[in-house]
Amino acid sequence: MSTKRVVTATINGTDSTLIVDDRMSLLDALRDAAGLTGTKEGCLTGDCGACSVIMNGRLVDSCLVMAPEAEGAIIETVEGLAQGNDLHPLQKRFLEHAALQCGVCTPGFLVAAKDLLDRNPEPTDDEVRYWLAGNLCRCTGYDKILRAVHDAAADLRSSSR
Repeated sequence: MSTKRVVTATINGTDSTLIVDDRMSLLDALRDAAGLTGTKEGCLTGDCGACSVIMNGRLVDSCLVMAPEAEGAIIETVEGLAQGNDLHPLQKRFLEHAALQCGVCTPGFLVAAKDLLDRNPEPTDDEVRYWLAGNLCRCTGYDKILRAVHDAAADLRSSSR
């Protein structure tokens, strides 16, 4: 028998209170309880990366995290990338390079790439490939995604000077 509980977390910089089921995944809590549908359901086994979020500074597959584990956590989702109407450089470059098609994998790639660039503002091709290896795409070529990440990294480096 499952029970409902209250989980408080900071999601995309906003203090949030969610009512979740004990057996609910963080993915379902974000989508259903918080109304943040950008995080996508792909495989539900942690293999595709479509549900990637940053939780307490660590990239995680939200389908593998139970919602009650998010108590007190700081969570970043794809919705937190843009600042109002201003897209994050990663979002701009993904659009510019046509690094997305159906869109199911895109949120996970964006969140994973943000996590990488926050840690390493000038990654090599191998580092980008390694960091994004947990994200799968069936529609686009990965070359467009790599170019988008590298160009966004250059944008972020030039804006921080």
